[in-house]
Amino acid sequence: MAVGADKSSDVSGPQQLSLEVRLRDDATFANFYGPSAQACVHALQTQMDAGGEQAVYLWGGSGSGKSHLLQACCHASPSLYLPLAELRDYPAAEVLHSAEVMARVCVDDLHLIAGRAEWELALFHFINRARERACNLVFAADAAPRSLPLQLPDLQSRLAWGAVYALPRLSDEDKAAILQFRAERRGLVLSDAVCRYIIGRAPREMHELLDLLDKLDAASLRQKRALSKPFIKQTLGW
Repeated sequence: MAVGADKSSDVSGPQQLSLEVRLRDDATFANFYGPSAQACVHALQTQMDAGGEQAVYLWGGSGSGKSHLLQACCHASPSLYLPLAELRDYPAAEVLHSAEVMARVCVDDLHLIAGRAEWELALFHFINRARERACNLVFAADAAPRSLPLQLPDLQSRLAWGAVYALPRLSDEDKAAILQFRAERRGLVLSDAVCRYIIGRAPREMHELLDLLDKLDAASLRQKRALSKPFIKQTLGW
């Protein structure tokens, strides 16, 4: 999905960059498992409806599902996805130029531009323009708005303007439930014992666990074998 195309003929102002940002195919609402985050998911799914929240802010630690939910918004309806982990070294004014003409803009990894004056000011002005244009906004960061180390107090207040949701830190039980949910979606059977075996030996980050599931799924299909401990040990070299 392109970050944006130039929508202005005003050559005297900044031009919006045309950058390629890819969404994960599996980052959809249907693929999101989070019983404790249902209020947040509902707010995002109904944001484009009449009476929906114009601004939604998600915060939580690594692996809590923030990026998944922002990308799910983009899969659900025409939206602009801006992952600042990839875009923070580009000129802020050019990345955000005319973005407010979109129906929804999802800004990910917001904490990564804290303390960068150019980005903070550009975001502040963008939010003001978005409010005037009734552009829906979704932000994600690793901390609540008031806890971000921002230099611009007005930006902090703008970020706290809408609905704010905290996504809980994932326990090992949560990770196991997510793995089993995603395995079932693929038609795979992942028993409790096998799931505990994977969780006990795999990297701790949720995205790495899901990458392992991708690898196991492909090997299972290729070899026509179930997800047993011996099969997993052989496939992953454990």
